[in-house]
Amino acid sequence: MQVDGYKFLPRSFRSRFEVSPAPGDGDEVFAPFGPRLAGARVALLSSAGLYLKATQEPFDEAGEKANPLWGDPGWRAVPRETAQGELGLMHLHINGADILADHEVALPLRALDALVDAGVVGSSAPTHYSVMGYQEEGLRAWRDETAPAIVESLRDERVDGLILAPA
Repeated sequence: MQVDGYKFLPRSFRSRFEVSPAPGDGDEVFAPFGPRLAGARVALLSSAGLYLKATQEPFDEAGEKANPLWGDPGWRAVPRETAQGELGLMHLHINGADILADHEVALPLRALDALVDAGVVGSSAPTHYSVMGYQEEGLRAWRDETAPAIVESLRDERVDGLILAPA
């Protein structure tokens, strides 16, 4: 299956990103999933720019305002037990009102718990993740720093699968 990452961009943005797709964008996107889902540990990754209000810095609002085509390439770890109301949101390219009113919209922790309780999924990972989904062309920092750091954390927690929850 090939993914067209440019299909839903506004027309005013398409030309900027379609001119020079990032290396590998034309490749097939598929990874075999080895374990049965009922025995797998699953984590969530949201692109909503979520962070723990009490303990984490928000994503870089000043940088995004200064350059609207840039997105903070950092990431935030979100513990499985995070309760409604504990998350903040910093992302200028989305309307976060619904997400702040109900975190499940962008990071469905309780929905994953329900699947675990029903035996559909083996377990929920101890840690889930949030990034700012709007990234600059090329994704160099994301490919070289962010993704490897998240993958290392996933491996440390023996996660079998990652569900992307776009905002």
